[in-house]
Amino acid sequence: MEHMNVSVILPAAGSGTRFAAGVSGDSLEDIPSKIELDLGGKPVFMHAVQLFLRRRDVGRVVLAVAPGVLEDFQFRWGDKLGFMGVTLIAGGETERWQTVAKALDAVDNDATHIAVHDAARPLTSDALIDRVFSAATRFDAVIPGCDVGSTLKRVEENDVVQDAADPLDAILGSAGKDTVPARRVVQTVSRRDLVAVQTPQVFEVSLIRRAYQQIAAGKLDPANITDDAQLIEALGEPVHVVQGETTNLKITYPPDAELAEALIAKRTQSQAGQLAKKRLFGDDDED
Repeated sequence: MEHMNVSVILPAAGSGTRFAAGVSGDSLEDIPSKIELDLGGKPVFMHAVQLFLRRRDVGRVVLAVAPGVLEDFQFRWGDKLGFMGVTLIAGGETERWQTVAKALDAVDNDATHIAVHDAARPLTSDALIDRVFSAATRFDAVIPGCDVGSTLKRVEENDVVQDAADPLDAILGSAGKDTVPARRVVQTVSRRDLVAVQTPQVFEVSLIRRAYQQIAAGKLDPANITDDAQLIEALGEPVHVVQGETTNLKITYPPDAELAEALIAKRTQSQAGQLAKKRLFGDDDED
């Protein structure tokens, strides 16, 4: 395919409960949505949006937020998003796939591909997007992934390791005792041929529409589906993986935001240094 016209969907309708649960303090009322956290002077979601606005192969960017916050979000960011040409819509009530399904109705009619990218993944590099988009000209479903380097173990779902019963507990209670949750290891899982999947995930438009039509028709069960590639797999269609990046992190917990902040600061410093060098030695570089 010589020309791609990609419509990008940014699901941002999640409740952010895992992020909120990781924030210390008694009250969560003042905690901003994780996609609106300030990173390097702009919110997380804006970093994700701007990854695609400057690309000539992207025709439209659709940002889908939770229905309950759409009005407030529109008040805070609507003018800027409108100026940038971003389409803001209400996503699904509970599930991610519902959000993507609604966003599909807002993409360009002449789109050749749909790219789905986490709004909470702000650090994706141009080179990674280039790899995924390039591969999408040859394959109908392409996702980025990183080889798994850590040892993987399957554990029991519930806490099962507990201290032996102490007769004094009935009198004194467990005050002062170590109550750190622990789960028993069931199995060590081979990491060979495993990858940790990222976004953007890019699909030929008719393929991803077919997957979502199967859900609407009750022919495909979206339960436990955590990404769009899994829907394509459920159709029996192939999905191809290109190399991802460890820095392409998704902000799920507060420490992720701290790491993202540090990476942005480092990138900003590096870019400033390169610009200063170019200005200082610009004449020499032209020889």
